[in-house]
Amino acid sequence: MAQINVIGKNGGRTIDLELPEVNSGVLHDVVTWQLASRRRGTASTKTRAQVSATGKKMFSQKGTGNARHGDRSVPTFVGGGVAFGPKPRSYGYTLPRKVRQLGLAMALAARQDEGKLVAVDGFDVDGKTKNFVAWAAQNGMDGSERVLIVTDDAQTRQAARNVAWATVMPVAGLNAYDILRHERLVIDAVALEPAQEEEGEQA
Repeated sequence: MAQINVIGKNGGRTIDLELPEVNSGVLHDVVTWQLASRRRGTASTKTRAQVSATGKKMFSQKGTGNARHGDRSVPTFVGGGVAFGPKPRSYGYTLPRKVRQLGLAMALAARQDEGKLVAVDGFDVDGKTKNFVAWAAQNGMDGSERVLIVTDDAQTRQAARNVAWATVMPVAGLNAYDILRHERLVIDAVALEPAQEEEGEQA
């Protein structure tokens, strides 16, 4: 059972959260799935049928001393079509929901094990960047590491969006990949408390 300290205007308490043991294989599966889903898959090449070229035979079949050829749109020639080239496609695939949830929980556990998970109840930031930077400095964030700010507080998101070392996203967008590519996670305490309540109901 992990105990997460809550800071902020309404802080001063802890959240007990059951986090799984970190498994690098599960995290790899979840991150690979996320990155595959984010791929645009817009690469496209023309086949010999799509190349704009005459279909006339290049020269006589016999008597020229050259190898026999048909039209110029074949992949053999520069400017011809591409054989087996890429076409627009989706790289996404299905990953079981329980595996996705486990990967997210393990990403949280990884940051908690490193002491880099911060729960905040009330940022008390009025939307000004300088006030957010001052708040961050008071709580051990001096810009030497990348920080992921996960909050639904519009004022805080406005204040932090121009900070070079901070990435801001709403609670609904929380995911394993973004957690792992930042050294520190700062998240609304309310986003962790529902998980605590669900665990109590299941017990």
